[in-house]
This record gives sequence, C-alpha cells and structure tokens, in this order.
Amino acid sequence: MTIIPLSDSPASAVESLLDRAFGQDRHGRTAYRLRSGTRQIEALSFAAIDEHGALAGTIQCWPVRFVGDDGRDVPMILVGPVAVEPSIQRGGIGQQLMAQMLAAADSSPLPETDALMLIGDPEYYGRFFGFTADATGGWRLPGPFEPRRLLARGVGVPDGQGEVRPRV
Repeated sequence: MTIIPLSDSPASAVESLLDRAFGQDRHGRTAYRLRSGTRQIEALSFAAIDEHGALAGTIQCWPVRFVGDDGRDVPMILVGPVAVEPSIQRGGIGQQLMAQMLAAADSSPLPETDALMLIGDPEYYGRFFGFTADATGGWRLPGPFEPRRLLARGVGVPDGQGEVRPRV
C-alpha cells in the first residue's frame, strides 16, 4: 500500500468506497451531523492506494468543538470515517491509515491536534491507538450514539459536561 493525501484521490472514488464500506444510508449517522458544514482537514486526511493504483482505504479528519456547559469552547478534531474496501478489510490498511494520521497530527502545528475524538470500537481504537471514553461521559452529540463508543485521545481533550458541535 502507498499512503497519499486524500485530496489526490478523486472525490467520486472516495464516496463510492464509503458507500461500499458503510452503506448508502451513512449520511444520517451522528458523525455526519458533526461534520455538517465543515471541510475535511487536508493535512490529516489520507488514502491508501493498492499496487494496481486502486483506492483501498481512506481516513478523514474534521474540525469540531466542545462547548462546555461551563462556557469552555475547545477546538478538537473528529477522526473518521476510516474506510477500507470491504473485500480486503482486516488486512491492516485501517491501522496504516490511522498511524499515518496520528504521525501527521503529532507533527502538525495545529493546536487542536492534542484533542482527537471518534465514534468507534473501544477495544480496537483503545488497544492500538490509545483512545478511551475516560473523558467523554458528559459529552452530548447531535444525534444518537453509544456512550462507550465515544472515544478521545490527547492532552487537550476536555472533561466535563458539554456538547460537541461542528467547527465551521
């Protein structure tokens, strides 16, 4: 696999992969509501290209913010979707994409890279990438979600009661 900037992949190919990986009804999910009106963060969004030049996987990151009930307004980054071509899932492509994104975040001058969040499998994202639900118990999202799947990572992750919203 070769990892390239997602912006170097045709948007139609990315959308087609997302449909195959998550279904065409994916736009109604809570994570999509969090991305509403925003643009992906180019420096943290990548594509995996196979040896034949085909799109095998993608990762996207989006600007969001935590608006605390105490008045705090903390910029954060929503990680995902992480999509892999269904016929080759479980081959490590998602891990490679996450590792590339985390390395880019660690070296980024963007201050919000110290507060990453995602909605995903805690056993996977915790074990391999250090995401936990430790600070997210008081967070509200603009739609349904399983609290145990609301995960965060980084020293800038806010704790407490508040709402996660798109950062336009």
